[in-house]
Amino acid sequence: MKKIKPLIVLGSLLIALTLIIPAVLVLPFSGEHRASGKLGEDIIKKAGSPAKETQAAVSAADPAVEVAVFRSAKSKIENVPLEDYLVGVVAAEMPVEFKEEALKAQALTARTYIVKRLLTKDTLGAPKGSQVTDTPIHQAYKSDDQLKKDWGAKYDEKRKKILAAVRATSGQVLTYKGEVIQAQFFSTSNGYTENSEDYWSGTYPYLRSVSSPWDKSSPKFNFQKVFSIKDFETRLGVKIGSGGTLGKVVEKTTGKRVGKVDFNGKVLTGKEIREKLDLRSSDFAWERKGNNIVITTKGFGHGVGMSQYGANGMAAEGADYKKIVKHYYQGVEITSAETMLATLTAQK
Repeated sequence: MKKIKPLIVLGSLLIALTLIIPAVLVLPFSGEHRASGKLGEDIIKKAGSPAKETQAAVSAADPAVEVAVFRSAKSKIENVPLEDYLVGVVAAEMPVEFKEEALKAQALTARTYIVKRLLTKDTLGAPKGSQVTDTPIHQAYKSDDQLKKDWGAKYDEKRKKILAAVRATSGQVLTYKGEVIQAQFFSTSNGYTENSEDYWSGTYPYLRSVSSPWDKSSPKFNFQKVFSIKDFETRLGVKIGSGGTLGKVVEKTTGKRVGKVDFNGKVLTGKEIREKLDLRSSDFAWERKGNNIVITTKGFGHGVGMSQYGANGMAAEGADYKKIVKHYYQGVEITSAETMLATLTAQK
């Protein structure tokens, strides 16, 4: 999801998935060897910057806009009414068991994301003729038939809950100084979100690092992967040697993730390491145990924008969806998209 570009265009993602051989999952690592080396640190810290909250909320009905969704499994395009599309996105992106206010926050960010793409005619990463795919490279989406299969006897109950969240935010989008924002979101933070420029190239004043302590209760907060030393070196294109320090962290981000690691003169960013090793997060540490490298990560996702588990934690403490989105997107307003969407409808 970028303009800020998508994490990777669809084609690159598919190629990467076929090339990368999954590492052995061990949680926790149960090898007999003691740690004989680990990732060191030698960093200069950067300061963060808070921002203000603003007050605004306007409700309006979602007009008859359709979204051209490329269905990956079928390799075909389906034109889906906006409301149905949003129900399918929220259902695919967030557990239906989450609190109602968290689901509303997800519905609002999902609408903001797709409206931004429609208004700017952004089709990056989507096959010709479509506007988005149904994968997380844009927004995950499940059709009504898929939801019936997934939910079985509880389909009516669960769909009603998600539909209520979509309709409670109907016609609303997030804006910053009158412009629809890049509504990034992810699963679980490491306790903080990221500044946009610490993960992507673009600096966005509303995508600032904020604290997100609620994520620590997420089942995805801690994770561990194990690589052979040879696999680790091959993927990163480095030699770690036999010393006690296996690379040195020389920069950290405002969101307390790894910014850069120096391997005896070869410097890789935390994002590059995350992608090359297919890690859940760029907040990582590692140590050598025998012939293996054991990597521990905190959080799940790129870390920019709204944390979904953080949103649910806020909702559990009584925050409504407006407070949630204004925490994760600094300085934004909740604005009526009625005129914007009416323009899109008139263009057809």
